[in-house]
Amino acid sequence: MHYELPIGAFIAALLVLVPLPWHWRARNVATISIVAWLFTFNVIYGINAIIWAGNFRKVAIIWCDIVTKLQIGGNIALPACCLALCVHLESIASLRHAQSALNNKRRKLVIDIVLCWVLPLVYMGLHYVVQGHRFDIVEDFGCRPTTYNSIASIFLIWLPPMLCVVGTLVLAGMCLFHFFRRRITFARHLQQSNSALTTSRYFRLIAMSIVQMFWGIAIMSIMMAFTLRSGLRPWISWDDVHSDWLRIDVFPARFIPPQTMFWTHLMWWSIPISSLLFFIFFSFGEDAMKEYRQCFTWLGDRTWKKFQRGGKTDKKRKLILPTTNISKPIPIPQEVARAKFLSLHFDKSEPLSLSFSSSTVCESTIYSPTSSKAMSSSDLHTPTTQAYRPESQFSSTTTEMSGATIVDVESGQAPPKYYYHAF
Repeated sequence: MHYELPIGAFIAALLVLVPLPWHWRARNVATISIVAWLFTFNVIYGINAIIWAGNFRKVAIIWCDIVTKLQIGGNIALPACCLALCVHLESIASLRHAQSALNNKRRKLVIDIVLCWVLPLVYMGLHYVVQGHRFDIVEDFGCRPTTYNSIASIFLIWLPPMLCVVGTLVLAGMCLFHFFRRRITFARHLQQSNSALTTSRYFRLIAMSIVQMFWGIAIMSIMMAFTLRSGLRPWISWDDVHSDWLRIDVFPARFIPPQTMFWTHLMWWSIPISSLLFFIFFSFGEDAMKEYRQCFTWLGDRTWKKFQRGGKTDKKRKLILPTTNISKPIPIPQEVARAKFLSLHFDKSEPLSLSFSSSTVCESTIYSPTSSKAMSSSDLHTPTTQAYRPESQFSSTTTEMSGATIVDVESGQAPPKYYYHAF
């Protein structure tokens, strides 16, 4: 079992999300699409490495049908996203961006959606033409897409990503040419283009596209050589290619030659490495550091405020009377409830005593269950202590205490004794 496979995939999935907030605010569809594709790939690779860790069982068939198509789409999605990014950067660096400002946003959005999402979907559909069987299952790596190696597969599967890579490199070279031609006024030109780009951001985007394309073309060349090492098969007819389409081939690790296993590992790690490159280019710049400082400041403020509120909780505790054998609780004046020296005790053998400090003026309303008229605590003319004595006359089921009425609705007996005292 290779425990490093799922761990590396999930770490790469988290790393690629770090620069997402800045790109989201910039409304850069191309870079957001790169994040989405890389995150999806890493999650798929991590889940596959967990499901098929140390086994090659034919399970999760529908899952494999979906993710193998997504893996095929990713072969062209990343180069196409970089191509869309370079198209935008080249238009900014040239004068065309300023000359077509009115229609530029709409045109850019259409180009980004077509290159980043529509083209991979069409590419996934064309893969069915050269899909000889359903998919393969490789031990420790999970399900992998298959291709019927022929002349048709070269034109439908291998050539389109290469064209995207070449187009990206050409446009990146044109971006650099525009920069060196206007290097003195380039920063002012970026400000006038209303693109929210600075010179450092512009160069990071170009450098990321170039590095990703060189890395991608190297991986695609290796994959093409590895896949076509046994030669091309003849394309006889559609029925011949899809005659055994529902077949699922499995490959135990002990039967895979060491050299083949090495290239399999290399191709698998190409996606986490691409995610790491994206993270490096956009997570250590000036904008990223500013984001980190703002995030840490926000977390520190929230933690400090929560700590301060936690230290004041004892001063804000509310006093609630128990309601045992009493129809409704007796409200306590707010001034008394807020006094931090007031404590509540429960004792059935002692009288019910309500004590107020001599400086307390009670203005709240006391609930009377036997009268619809609410009585004000200001009726207590002088601060004093009133106590209910069990030996007093209790001819009815009610007992008055300082203008309030206590009712025992069950037995007509005196309620349990609650008393308050000040320290």
